[in-house]
Amino acid sequence: MSGFARDERGGATLGGRSLAELLEEARIPTPAYFYDLDGISRATRELVTAFDDSPGLVAYAVKANTAGSVVRAVAGAGGGADVVSGGELEVALGGSMPPDRIVMSGVAKLDWELDLAISRDIRAIQLESVEEVARVAARARALGKTARVSLRINPDVEIDSHAHIATGHDEAKFGIVARDLAAAFAELERAGSALRLAGLSTHVGSMLATPAPYLESARVVCGVAKERLGAGNALEFVDFGGGFGIDYGGAPVDAPPAFVRAALALLREQGLGELALVVEPGRALVAPFGVLVAGVVQSKQSGARRWCLIDAGMNDLIRPALYAARHRIEPLERAPSAPEWQVVGPVCESADDFGLHALGPSVPARIVVRDAGAYGFTMASEYNGRALPAEVFVSRGKGAHVSASPGVQSWVKRRLEA
Repeated sequence: MSGFARDERGGATLGGRSLAELLEEARIPTPAYFYDLDGISRATRELVTAFDDSPGLVAYAVKANTAGSVVRAVAGAGGGADVVSGGELEVALGGSMPPDRIVMSGVAKLDWELDLAISRDIRAIQLESVEEVARVAARARALGKTARVSLRINPDVEIDSHAHIATGHDEAKFGIVARDLAAAFAELERAGSALRLAGLSTHVGSMLATPAPYLESARVVCGVAKERLGAGNALEFVDFGGGFGIDYGGAPVDAPPAFVRAALALLREQGLGELALVVEPGRALVAPFGVLVAGVVQSKQSGARRWCLIDAGMNDLIRPALYAARHRIEPLERAPSAPEWQVVGPVCESADDFGLHALGPSVPARIVVRDAGAYGFTMASEYNGRALPAEVFVSRGKGAHVSASPGVQSWVKRRLEA
């Protein structure tokens, strides 16, 4: 499905094109992100196809990569969007996403964000607390509209993942726990025509290796769905969330279509096959199709330890510092080989450390960080007065589109004006 590979000379490629050549053509400094848009389109299409004739929606989690080029690639392949802010909603709408293929999540949605979602008639606003039911009803009344909503259920399911990406346990800030569901449904009744309950949703967490925990949380939603249908509610969909993991070079994971097929089988088993299934993949659609290219500033020998100092830091890719995540790092122009070097960035924090990687007897001029298409640029910052990296979007049919870095002087100017 393309993404990262090596050519016959050992050089790194993305989407079948040499990364070294792309960097030269773009005429940009490192660090820089590169994305294979064709690979993203194919991954989306493969997941859409997994539904066969069953009703459903692949709602791409825009937070994983907010670039308009990425959103348009997903939309063009038949995908929709899961957004968590008004800004993301505007990107989705501007990126050719039809409103009826957009759902909005988030525990603390602002009034203007709710107004935008309601006025654009998106598929559903996911309500995450009893208090939010009344808030959204009030916004809908003020606009003279009926808001389509779903209740996000906290399934109280633990997963084997980093604590920061586990969202379905009973102490998480997300969703409505079982003991509060009755109050939420009562509030929905009081809302009258201001709200229309279109579905039920959940999200158990990220980096799921198999469908097992996904199905465990889905069963909780199925139970509530059957109760509501029995009470006369006309539900349209269930949203089991995303969280499909990828292989960052460690243990293999099940492919995203396996999650969809397992979820569809569960719906049929539960007698809910007429409901549309919504899934919210983010990482699985974009991470394997993006890389971060960085320059090597210098090497450093400290006792027995070999250091490789690069120009990309935790400000460019924070996942290793935030989640203890590991990305494969390799030389750009040759295959990896022993010995290993401790790869670190320029940021003045001990957490700015990307781990040990096989870079060869001497450090290369440039390195490539693999599987960086998700939660990379979208989480980047200008910490330590460092410019945001450039982004290069690669497609065989359209060549390369460059989103340039604003540069350090942009940061300097803004801080001096503050």
